[in-house]
Amino acid sequence: MTWEPVIGIEVHVELKTRSKMFCSCRVDFDSEPNTNVCPVCLGLPGALPVTNLRAIEWITKIGMALSCEISTRSQFHRKNYFYADQPKNYQISQFDIPVCHDGLLEVEVDGSPTVVRINRAHMEEDTGKSIHLGDGGRIHSATATLLDFNRAGVPLVEIVSEPDIYSPAQARAYAQTLRSLVATLDVSDAKLEEGSIRFDANVSIRPIGAQELGTKVEIKNMNSFRSLEKAVEYEIRRQEKVLESGGTLHQETRHWDEEEGVTHGMRSKEESSDYRYFPEPDLLPIEVNEEWQAEIRATLPELPGARKARYIELGLDPQTAGVLVGSDEGLSALFEDAVAAGADPNAAGNWVTGEVTAHLRREDVAVSDVPLTGAHIAELTGMVDDGRLSATAAKEALTGVMGGEGSPTEVAGKRDLIQISDTGALEVAVDAAISENQEDYERLREGEDKLIGFFVGQVMRSSGGKADPKVVTEILRRRLSE
Repeated sequence: MTWEPVIGIEVHVELKTRSKMFCSCRVDFDSEPNTNVCPVCLGLPGALPVTNLRAIEWITKIGMALSCEISTRSQFHRKNYFYADQPKNYQISQFDIPVCHDGLLEVEVDGSPTVVRINRAHMEEDTGKSIHLGDGGRIHSATATLLDFNRAGVPLVEIVSEPDIYSPAQARAYAQTLRSLVATLDVSDAKLEEGSIRFDANVSIRPIGAQELGTKVEIKNMNSFRSLEKAVEYEIRRQEKVLESGGTLHQETRHWDEEEGVTHGMRSKEESSDYRYFPEPDLLPIEVNEEWQAEIRATLPELPGARKARYIELGLDPQTAGVLVGSDEGLSALFEDAVAAGADPNAAGNWVTGEVTAHLRREDVAVSDVPLTGAHIAELTGMVDDGRLSATAAKEALTGVMGGEGSPTEVAGKRDLIQISDTGALEVAVDAAISENQEDYERLREGEDKLIGFFVGQVMRSSGGKADPKVVTEILRRRLSE
């Protein structure tokens, strides 16, 4: 039997507001444990929550970017469950009336676009952080667990897709596209490695052609796009093996183990009825009227899809444009600044997505951590275009710029990278190469054109790699025609 995977993804986005969702405690994850807490976020008796207005504005902005319908009136509920990192024993969330609903996100995989429908985006509060002591850092092997409630009550947006994803590659593309959109809106740090954006995947399989969905399994603990893709891929294979061996799948939550490359069962999957939702009695309903919606919509920036289309119009190939749009916002800004400073868009795009990105990954730093500007990129590409720098020398100059040695011109001067383009000096070098290799030159004159490269190499060696190969080739061609 041939199986079809069906995947839906739940995304949790921590908003970077200055204060928490229902109290004035500041949001700062670098603080000492349990220092940003108060009676409200600790759930002490008699403490009353107050809704963070900025968080409602930002979830509305996310919903608009996802083409969602915005509820003019929505409501908070209590989601009742017990876990040690949930101090109130319930979470303030939303149930049947979310802020945003019925949207969509266009995703592209290998040049093929597809649309993933968005079921809802609702507002809730985050839980605290559990720190498991002992080997492996997991609860099952922990000798003790410490709780830090600094994160408890941080504004959290949950974005729930419809089951419109049908492959691990689509799941990864959806996550990357959504992360890029959230980062563009500047409402969250959207850093997977820091947990400010987290993805849970709901995976089921069914026979190809069937309409009914299979048994859903939720996967957690995926902290990179690669982990998401690999976890979904593994879970599809696992479910196929279970069914093909005559077994039965159970609705459950499973933990992705990055080291082993497998999922492990955690607990049976709860239904909404298990949480005994009821309206939050201490909070008024949320009203986002048409006037406020118009004000929020006016603040929307250029979204990734529109930006990618504009980059392609500038002449970039779709892949380079996609990398710029989907990467760190600093790379896109660097590219924009380089083009504004006069760089050719294609050249600037190639440098930013190529050598610049490679350097940042090697050094494990962000664009903001290096003294590189768009003007530097424009200067560098100009030096390559006018022959002052070879491609190899330009890479070395760029490394120097990002290391704080100055502008491309200054670095090239200090490191003696400027190409020799003086025709007189290069003619002397070409004549010397001919004189030292008479037999090869005669073969070149007789038609062995590939020896041009040999003579260019001889001149490059004698000049310490600083001769302009284009000028050297032109001089050799002239010599052959004399």
